[in-house]
Amino acid sequence: MDCLSHRAGEQDMNIKRAKEEIKDTIEAYLLKDENGEYVIPSIRQRPVLLIGPPGVGKTQIMEQISRECRVGLISYTITHHTRQSAVGLPFIEKKMYGDREYAVTEYTMSEIVASIYNRMEETGLKEGILFIDEINCVSETLAPTMLQFLQCKTFGSHKIPEGWIIAAAGNPPEYNKSVREFDVVTLDRIKRIDVEPDLAVWKEYAYAENIHPAIISYLNIKGQNFCQIETTVDGKLFATPRAWEDLSQLILVYESLDKRADRDVISQYIQHPRIAKDFANYLELYYKYQNEYQVDEILQGTIREALCDRVARAPFDERLSVTCLILSKLTEGFKKLWDKNAFMELLMEQLKSYRQEMAGRAETSAIPDKSEAPAMVLASLAQELEEERFRRKKSGLSGRREDRLWLSVRIMLEEYAQQMRKEAVEDREQAWEWVRTKFMEHSDCYEAMKEDCGSRLEHAFDFMEAAFGNGQEMVIFVTELNTSEACVRFLDEYECERYYQYNKDLLFDEQEQAIRQKL
Repeated sequence: MDCLSHRAGEQDMNIKRAKEEIKDTIEAYLLKDENGEYVIPSIRQRPVLLIGPPGVGKTQIMEQISRECRVGLISYTITHHTRQSAVGLPFIEKKMYGDREYAVTEYTMSEIVASIYNRMEETGLKEGILFIDEINCVSETLAPTMLQFLQCKTFGSHKIPEGWIIAAAGNPPEYNKSVREFDVVTLDRIKRIDVEPDLAVWKEYAYAENIHPAIISYLNIKGQNFCQIETTVDGKLFATPRAWEDLSQLILVYESLDKRADRDVISQYIQHPRIAKDFANYLELYYKYQNEYQVDEILQGTIREALCDRVARAPFDERLSVTCLILSKLTEGFKKLWDKNAFMELLMEQLKSYRQEMAGRAETSAIPDKSEAPAMVLASLAQELEEERFRRKKSGLSGRREDRLWLSVRIMLEEYAQQMRKEAVEDREQAWEWVRTKFMEHSDCYEAMKEDCGSRLEHAFDFMEAAFGNGQEMVIFVTELNTSEACVRFLDEYECERYYQYNKDLLFDEQEQAIRQKL
């Protein structure tokens, strides 16, 4: 019985490590030999089973994995299905056995299996992931089907296509009373990964996904409230990573509408009264600090001595909030710079294709027709880019950020084509110099943005030093710079001496203290 519940003494993975493990598994399962056959045959490709608390990100990482591995994804929440939709509907078929005819029950194709073939036809992706969520919460009538699915990779009589890897997710029994424990026979046929919430890993994701800075700074102070699920006489009380992310989206939209999320609104997401009340109070203070500490002025180089003295004497949560406000503004600038760089890289690819296309047409056509005019060629490339963007979006290979990037480049190409027509740019060499000049304008803009980001970072260090010296706030400041991918990318290009010095001195001291505590 011990092996059916959470295994004592086992080390759970955080969601980032689990994602890496699943990607490695997919790479191994899809590896083919010289004959084009899978090195690990389908019968030995164990389904991956993720077990972890609700809202920890199990479903979300599957979408990321499918995009990064360039494979298809079919996702089902199995509790929404009946046995008929999973297995198929019965019908009577006449069959001959020996010299006698018999009425035999057959089944239509499973809706789930059919959706895989539909996705393959729509996207051209012959390999992918079939993801079944809440697999251990199925109804009694569907439970045997799920066991058969995990053991034999079939729904009823319909086999999952070769090249499609099975992944599933479920909650431990302490979080869901509907959970059905798998028997040893089933568990011995799966690749089980237990995941746990990890605030440090989630913060990396939070910075990348524009989670509201008030939530990040609050959880820096009250990390124990990141993922809390309690059973009381009044029912389940919980705050989950998913709830914090969804609440963040609402707060950001509310702010754009000049509205404020109060305690009643927050409790609709953070369904733990104590935590909801605590965060509501913190959010009010956060807005207060936002008004009183003019962070934009600080980052522009206006550092008032009175303000530094005030924050230095303030309570810890206020000092941390101000630190997080500065980090938020810096990160916002770093991300815009990162997006600008990605835009320029994709635009450069398209302009290189444009030059090659123009050169190819020049070699094959002595007298160009209207379709070969520079503006028409550029418009044609924009249309091809839009078709590829649509294909990637439909197949799930393009996330929201990437889709916006492709859209912005397509719009820019169309604008270039329109401007070319207006300026009557007809000569091929002249057209190339024209687009090259336009691209250099983006390059100059990028360099100006980079210089501004560097200046703002230096002013941030000026303020942090004046207010906190090399205290705990500076440690947090440098640590959070290391957490955001946009910050790390910027610091790879920009030489900030104080960042490297504090990173070396303060974080080394922190590590040394941690080691001493362990000893």
